[in-house]
Amino acid sequence: MSTAKPDGRVRGFQFSPWNLLLIIPLLILVTPLFNFDGPRLFGMPFFYWFQLAFVVVGVLCTGIVYWATRGKPGHAGRDELSVDDLDEGEVR
Repeated sequence: MSTAKPDGRVRGFQFSPWNLLLIIPLLILVTPLFNFDGPRLFGMPFFYWFQLAFVVVGVLCTGIVYWATRGKPGHAGRDELSVDDLDEGEVR
């Protein structure tokens, strides 16, 4: 079912392969990947500078996904059921 509305606007989550880039910032939650003291960068342990670098990576990934997917409707077809039909229990 599409989220395209009769007024032509698309609402809700639209899947795009670009959205898979949003998995990369979630890797910062896997602490064993970067829980090390070395190598140090300007005297800063790896644990800290890697987290700092990942903030930049996360912002870049989010920005790329935003710019690649903005204004692209997922499906231009017509909905078979509207919200009103679902509320009233009508089935076609």
